[in-house]
Amino acid sequence: MNDIKLALLGREGAGKSALLVRFLTKRFIGEYASSSNFLYHKRFSVDGRQLNLEVFDPCSQRVGSRCILEEPLEWADAFIVVYDIIDRTSFLDAKSILQRIREARTSDCKGEIPVCLVANKQDLCHARQVYQEEGRLLALENKCHFWEVSAAEDHQEILSLFTELIRHAMERLKCRADRRRYSGSRSMAQLINDVFCKRRKSV
Repeated sequence: MNDIKLALLGREGAGKSALLVRFLTKRFIGEYASSSNFLYHKRFSVDGRQLNLEVFDPCSQRVGSRCILEEPLEWADAFIVVYDIIDRTSFLDAKSILQRIREARTSDCKGEIPVCLVANKQDLCHARQVYQEEGRLLALENKCHFWEVSAAEDHQEILSLFTELIRHAMERLKCRADRRRYSGSRSMAQLINDVFCKRRKSV
């Protein structure tokens, strides 16, 4: 329960690494394309509770490439899917990524993994290609949270979206742990009942 794993996904140039660095260091970095996967570790406090936070930032790849999601889908407790409001192609990529996540959630029966759709570069709204309502509608269709932010300008907003997603991940993990404990208790109770039934029959 003290470990939370997040994965950031999105098209190259959407600003997912910039969002992550804002969250981790409060600093803003210019956009850059990475050819490597990065796993970041951070001690983080939510509602007075200390967590070991791991954030996976895979290198940007074409959405058509299966490897963009294979590792994160198996590993993450929650996802942040990022698109750039001045790049409609990044929005279409985000839509494809959300569909892949939704299909995986349905097929593996792990329940509703928390997902946050993030529209980045709000500071460039004068050049907007994707309207906020489009993002909200896409999030609604995929049963995920939605934020429109600017990694370049607002650290507090970035902190809030990460914190909210982490809370939802904690709630999901707690529910799964409770179900396992309940299932284990039921199994033990059934075992004890079976034992006593056998004893009564033998008597």
